[in-house]
Amino acid sequence: MSFFVEIEKRGELDFDVEEVLRQVGERVLETEKCPYQTQVNLLLTDNESIREINRVYRQTDRETDVLSFPGLSFAEPGVFEIPPEDEAGCFDPETGELVLGDIVISADKVAEQAESYGHSWRREFAFLVAHSMLHLCGYDHMEPLQAKVMEEKQSRVLEELGITRDAEG
Repeated sequence: MSFFVEIEKRGELDFDVEEVLRQVGERVLETEKCPYQTQVNLLLTDNESIREINRVYRQTDRETDVLSFPGLSFAEPGVFEIPPEDEAGCFDPETGELVLGDIVISADKVAEQAESYGHSWRREFAFLVAHSMLHLCGYDHMEPLQAKVMEEKQSRVLEELGITRDAEG
């Protein structure tokens, strides 16, 4: 599994961003039983930049905490069935890895939301990574049942890793 990380703004984040991304990303893919080696891109930025990305790509002119840009279309969430005619566009030709997609996270929002919810920046970042990775695996939360499934999966991943609201760091 490869993660490509670009950090435009780290802010005051006091943990190893790449390590938490790797831990959470790998756990989500293990839980989802992804049969491929994968590739995910992460951009850690600020509120101003994520607002612009949100405006350009989602036509929503506001800040947000995380954006997910899946590289695949899933017929069913978490089912990694790629039609043969689509394979060429889904895999990195140099590495052979499945390109799952891109994640954009606002470091400003990580700090703001962690303070608001009373937990660590690391926990908030891990939550946003788990949430976004599930989007890259085809999950959504537009309907109540979908939201419940995503919430349960996010919670399970974070609990298995010991990254809970009441855990240190």
